[in-house]
Amino acid sequence: MSPDRPADGSDTSLLTLLRQPAFGFYTAMRVAFQVGNAVQIAAMTWQVYELTGSPLPLAAVALARFVPSFAMSFIGGAVADTADRRLVLGAAQTAPVLTSLLLWAVTAAGADALPLIYVSSALLGVASAFGEPARHSLLPQVVTRALFQRAVAISTTLQQLGGVVGPVIAGYLLATAGIAPAYLCHVAMMLLGLAALACIRVAAGGSQRSTLSVQMIKDGFLYLRDQPAVLGSMVLDLFSVIFAGANALLPIYASDILDVGAQGYGLLNASRAVGAFGAALVLAMRPPVLATGRVMVVTVAIFGLGTMAFGLSTWFPLSLALYAITGAADQVSVVMRQSIIQLSTPDALRGRVSSVNQVFLAASNQLGAVESGVVAAWTNAMFAVVTGGLGCLVSLAIIVRLIPALWRHRTDREPVEAAPAATT
Repeated sequence: MSPDRPADGSDTSLLTLLRQPAFGFYTAMRVAFQVGNAVQIAAMTWQVYELTGSPLPLAAVALARFVPSFAMSFIGGAVADTADRRLVLGAAQTAPVLTSLLLWAVTAAGADALPLIYVSSALLGVASAFGEPARHSLLPQVVTRALFQRAVAISTTLQQLGGVVGPVIAGYLLATAGIAPAYLCHVAMMLLGLAALACIRVAAGGSQRSTLSVQMIKDGFLYLRDQPAVLGSMVLDLFSVIFAGANALLPIYASDILDVGAQGYGLLNASRAVGAFGAALVLAMRPPVLATGRVMVVTVAIFGLGTMAFGLSTWFPLSLALYAITGAADQVSVVMRQSIIQLSTPDALRGRVSSVNQVFLAASNQLGAVESGVVAAWTNAMFAVVTGGLGCLVSLAIIVRLIPALWRHRTDREPVEAAPAATT
C-alpha cells in the first residue's frame, strides 16, 4: 500500500491537498497575515526600544497585549463555535488594520507614539482572542481529517516563507524609510489576507452550532479535563516558550551584543523563520507523523538547547544559525501540537478548545516577553536568554513526568470524525 494511502483508502498525498482551492485561499490568507503581522510587530518593538532604550517597556507592551487576550479568549472560542468562523476571523482583523493606520499617522506627524503603542497592543490582544480560535478551528472545515496534518505542514511552510519575508521587509523599511512606512506595509498585507479569506468556501452542514452561553465555555474545560495528552501539549508549549522565548530581546542583541543594527535585527527575525520554513517543508513532503507526542517532546528539548546556545553566542553568523535551529524545532512542535489538539477534538468543540490553546499560546509569547524583559533588566540580556533555555528543559522534564500520556500519544490516521470536505 502507498505510504500516502492509509488503511481506509483515503488519499493523503500532497498533490490531492494542493488541488483544493479552499485550502489554497486559506494558505494565502495565512501568508499575507503572517507577513503583515511580522512587519507590524517588528516596527512596534523597534520603535519602543528606540524611544526608551530600555527592556522594561518591551515587557510592558507584551503584557498590554496578553491581559485582554487572556480575558477574552474563552468568549472568543465560544463565538467561533456559534458563528461562521470566516466572519469571526475577518471581523477580528479590523483592529490590527486600524491600529497600524493610527500608528502611521502619529509616527509620520512626529508625535509621541509610545502611549498609542500600548493601547494598540491591547487592541491586538482582543483581536487575537477572537481571531485565533476561529482560524485554528477553520482548517478542519477546509480539509479532510486524513489530510489535516499535511495541511498544517504545508500551510505553515508557506506561512514561514511569509515569516522570512516579513522581518526582512521590516528591517529594510526601518533602516531605509523609517518606522511609519512599515505600518502602511502591514495594512496592505492585511487587506490582501482579508481578500483571500473572502474566497474560502467550506461544505454546507457540518456539526450543529450551539447557542452562546456560559455552559458552552464550561463544556470546553470539561472536555480538556478528560484529555491529558491535549492538555499536556498546551502546558508544554506554555512553559517552554515562557522560559525560552528570546524574541523580545532581539533588539538588544542586534544593537548591543552583536552590533548589527536594524538590518541585522531583521535578519535575526528572518533566520528563525528560515529554520521553521525548512522544517515545515520536510513535514509537508513526508507522510503524517503518528508518534506526535514523542516527536513534540524531543523537538521542545532541541528548542531549549538551541536557545541556550543562541544566548551565549556573540558571533553574528553563528547566532543566525542557532536561531534558525530554534525556529525549526518550534515549527515541528507546532505541527505536532495542532495535530494532537485538532484531531482529538470534535468539531463542535474545536473553537472552545482552540481558545484555551490560544490562552496558553498568548501566555507563552507575551509572558515570555515579560519574563525576558524583567530578567534582562535585573541582570542582562545574555543571562536572561541562557537561563530561559535551561528553564525550558527543566519544565519539559517535569511535564513529561507528570503527564506521561503526552509522550505516548499517537495520532490515529483513520478518520474517527471526518471533517467536511471543502467546496468551491
